[in-house]
Amino acid sequence: MKQNLRIAILMTLITTVLFGLLYPLAVTGLAQLFFPAQANGGLIVKQGQIVGSQLIGQPFSSPAYFHSRPSGAGNGYDAASSGSPNLGPTNHQLMERVKADAEKLHAENPGAEIPVDLVTSSGSGLDPHISPAAAEFQVPRIARVRGMSEAAVRALVAQHSLGRQFGVLGEPRVNVLELNLALDAGHPKR
Repeated sequence: MKQNLRIAILMTLITTVLFGLLYPLAVTGLAQLFFPAQANGGLIVKQGQIVGSQLIGQPFSSPAYFHSRPSGAGNGYDAASSGSPNLGPTNHQLMERVKADAEKLHAENPGAEIPVDLVTSSGSGLDPHISPAAAEFQVPRIARVRGMSEAAVRALVAQHSLGRQFGVLGEPRVNVLELNLALDAGHPKR
């Protein structure tokens, strides 16, 4: 009995040190070595101030900016409340929100087909990307508000569009924060 207790305590200490201390330190060290930007949150710094992250979306409500997809995380892009709201397709609350979003988008760009990612949230609610189609949908508004040609705005979208990762994974996408920062850098709001 005493022997079993000693072995149990010893195994608890060994596994705690291995899996509670050494393994997390090794993974953190490797992440810092091979992926330092991502390991530190993908922070974007402008003029000495953190303006956001490449990895976590944030809301943009001004008509002078590209808008992110809706967030289901807490009060919107709340990383502490990451996750889908788990509302089913027949849920009244979800249908009302999508309907209201679609009406706003139709008023902004009458007659244009609304890309689905402008009215639906991602699984985490923190997605920093929109589809190139969602960015293209917003081009006329951005051009009008900023006094730019639509061709110039489309060129910025094209510059910030990313293809599938490794050519096969995921979908083409545009990072909303990076695109909006490029807009501000080249064409400040009026």
